[in-house]
Amino acid sequence: VVEDDDDNETKVGIAEEEEHKTFSAWGVHDAKEWVGPLGNRVISIRETPNTTLYRVLHGPTDGVDEYLRDYFQLDTPLGPLYAQWSERDDRLARISSVIPGVRILRQDPTECLFSFICSSNNNVPRITKMLAAFREAYGEFMMELPCRSSVEDNLTNGDRAEPSLCRDNVSREIYSFPTLEALRAANDAALREMGLGYRASYIVATRDRLLELGGEEHLHSLRDVKDANAVQEKLIEFKGVGRKVADCVALFSLDQIEAIPVDTHVWHIACREYDPSLGEVKSLTPTVYKRVGELFRSRFPSHAGWAHSLLFVAELPSFRGVLPTDIVSQMDEWREQERAKKVAEKEAKAARSSTND
Repeated sequence: VVEDDDDNETKVGIAEEEEHKTFSAWGVHDAKEWVGPLGNRVISIRETPNTTLYRVLHGPTDGVDEYLRDYFQLDTPLGPLYAQWSERDDRLARISSVIPGVRILRQDPTECLFSFICSSNNNVPRITKMLAAFREAYGEFMMELPCRSSVEDNLTNGDRAEPSLCRDNVSREIYSFPTLEALRAANDAALREMGLGYRASYIVATRDRLLELGGEEHLHSLRDVKDANAVQEKLIEFKGVGRKVADCVALFSLDQIEAIPVDTHVWHIACREYDPSLGEVKSLTPTVYKRVGELFRSRFPSHAGWAHSLLFVAELPSFRGVLPTDIVSQMDEWREQERAKKVAEKEAKAARSSTND
């Protein structure tokens, strides 16, 4: 990490070949710059054509280099992992050549757990709104982010706009994520009022159970467990945490590099690329869920969860433009086949029902 002369920004030690939209869309962002709370700081992270820069907008500057190295897991170089995975999977090799910088963040376990509980059966805009209300109600006020218009192209003399990035010309207040102690004040009615719906009871029950188990230290202790399946079993004890959410929390905050969160995208990859017989399975039972995870773990013996995430990212619409056209065509054709199969199954079921009547 080295100082940069421009606006007191500092370079994040990510290799240039890794810098392809590597950051999650936390806080406020415009696809090149991200501004949001990390722990007790508000940080701006900006991607340039040659490097990645950050600066602290609020909070202590001491120790931030080490904090970000840990958060982005920069002591785990991607190059050797990409090479190792590519030797075992030709399709991943082609994907990695055009999406070279997918790395797993090391998030705060408590924040990760409660955030993923809020994400269940939800979409990104609603999750963002829900967590913003959650932070405002129980977190600590950190700063007000002044607004700016998108006028960076009109600036002169090499000046650059301040990193405010807010929308609709309205300044934005930034709050920290609530501590477990602060969440003692939360109750079902208040959480439902802010839009959490049925998830409110999950938040309250998980808070109470986590406090019984020793609080945040209990979650941190799971980082020392060297068995992703064992960590998954520990996490599904919390109300509202199924196997997928448990594996997300394990992979993104608890150092479980072999955890494989299985959702629709991952299911598609497993059926299409590794085991077509999975397409005949009617539901994602615990046995089938584990079977899918083992497909990835057997193919990628080191950091299987990281390799799975690279393949997951390649399925997202925002990356279609960089993928080889034949890979995109293959994914589209497979989806059409799956849709046609479901339609045929529905029609067959309706025909049988009509015959029985």
